[in-house]
Amino acid sequence: MQQYKINEIFYSLQGEGFHTGVPSVFVRFSGCNLACSFCDTAHASGTMMTAQEIADAINAYPQAPLIVLTGGEPSLFVTDEFISYLKTATGKRIAMETNGTHAVPSNIDWVTLSPKTGFQGADAHPCILTECHELKVVYLNQNLDMYSHIKAEHRFLQPCFVEDKEMCDANIKACVEAVLAHPEWRLSLQTHRILNIR
Repeated sequence: MQQYKINEIFYSLQGEGFHTGVPSVFVRFSGCNLACSFCDTAHASGTMMTAQEIADAINAYPQAPLIVLTGGEPSLFVTDEFISYLKTATGKRIAMETNGTHAVPSNIDWVTLSPKTGFQGADAHPCILTECHELKVVYLNQNLDMYSHIKAEHRFLQPCFVEDKEMCDANIKACVEAVLAHPEWRLSLQTHRILNIR
């Protein structure tokens, strides 16, 4: 029986992007094909779980309307069959956050594409996805024209969070200025950090 390395499963509010504020069960996969300097996942740690064990953990939160598959990079591990199983076993909608370097299952309800193109240590593999529900870009003063070919219902710029407060403030300021200059984008904030929740 196939097993998946799961970093954690927890219930909280989606903190960023289109679904900000939506109660969600987060399934965080360990393992990624990129090495972003700002990654917040401990890929070395995790528990091997079957799809049924994952569904059982999700079902501990029956009130949650949404599952968010995140990582790491979940597209390295999940398939159409896995998504179908989770939908049947939980009755919930499923969203996936992906760097876009691999195809995603066709039966995902919501795809958040967060390409890491142009970041040192994060561009080992090209982004191949060209269509998504939500394009969410971590902004570090890169040229936004590189995303113009991506078809998305919603486009978000998100300031890159770093521990250094002065640098973090500068990232926020630059991101706000970029949105003001490019109003086809909307600002996304990591509200879970502001609220000090997971």
